[in-house]
Amino acid sequence: MGQDQTKQQIEKGLKLYQSNQTDKALHVWTKVLEKTSDPGGKFRVLGCLITAHSEMGKYKEMLKYALAQIDTAREMEDPDYLTEGYLNLARSNEKLCDFQKTVSYCKTCLNMQGTTVSLQLNGQVCLSMGNAFLGLSVFQKALESYEKALRYAHNNDDKMLECRVCCSLGNIYVQLKDYEKALFFPCKAAELVNDYGKSWSLKYRAMSQYHMSVAYRKLERLPDAMECCEESMKIALQHGDRPLQALCLLNFADIHRCRSDVDALDSLQRAEELAEGIGNKLCTLKVNCLSEGIFRSRGQQEELREQVVKFLQCVEELELYCGMCGESIGERNQQLQALPCSHIFHLKCLQTNGTKGCPKCCQSSMKPGFV
Repeated sequence: MGQDQTKQQIEKGLKLYQSNQTDKALHVWTKVLEKTSDPGGKFRVLGCLITAHSEMGKYKEMLKYALAQIDTAREMEDPDYLTEGYLNLARSNEKLCDFQKTVSYCKTCLNMQGTTVSLQLNGQVCLSMGNAFLGLSVFQKALESYEKALRYAHNNDDKMLECRVCCSLGNIYVQLKDYEKALFFPCKAAELVNDYGKSWSLKYRAMSQYHMSVAYRKLERLPDAMECCEESMKIALQHGDRPLQALCLLNFADIHRCRSDVDALDSLQRAEELAEGIGNKLCTLKVNCLSEGIFRSRGQQEELREQVVKFLQCVEELELYCGMCGESIGERNQQLQALPCSHIFHLKCLQTNGTKGCPKCCQSSMKPGFV
């Protein structure tokens, strides 16, 4: 398949995808990937597959295609393609909650200065880095990254990027418990969708409505929270957006919990099933937190103990703690050090211990007879 035919087939797949015929679009793109002899076309179709699998919540497949894309970029020896490839690797790892790798790939992107594409993509790189720092609860660095992303959006008049950054800012202010700001930013995102988003994907409207719903819930404006969440869920169901469906179910459960409705645990169970299906560990962690609170308030001790165990297992899997002192990462402002193996520690722990190499890797490689 030559360059022109490859381009035609990619466009055919895009039209199918935009009309919600996702399976047919994936079939077309997979055939292009098998038959094309054009490296640039291969890179582009891999980008389409990455986006589609991201929106479906199939993050392991997303990562698989991102790795194939970076291999293609290396073969082409083109810095523009490499920058875009590393950004997609960062996004894939962000979705899989491997935040240390996300930060590492983002830094690689930002170090590739001077190329046309890198200058255009820096805002998206800063956004992904901010999301990773937020996942690690390193709030100051997350805010700094979001502010940089917002500056890029304003300088390039990129309203889509501005919308995404506003949603992430809403998310961080929820974590910081500044609920007025948590509402202000997604409302700003919703305004951008209304003013500029006629040609945008409906996912931007769904995203802004979801974040508004969370803020309304925190402000105890439950009817507003329910209305926005229902709007977001409706779009998520139309587009088969499983990650957003899981988040909406989680928020529905929280709204029902505040109303003391019996539907809270049902929504949580459905949210947990979706979150586990797509591998979203942070969403699973939030489900465990909410379930724990409900069982504690009802005095259901056996169910409570089960949720506590699940919560601790989730924290262990996410590695949201220092591998040396065992303290949670991000509870207060402390310097962190990510090692090349992607394990993360408090800098003071590494300095005081004087260990060469990664303590965690060394520990796991020890044989029982030598411990």
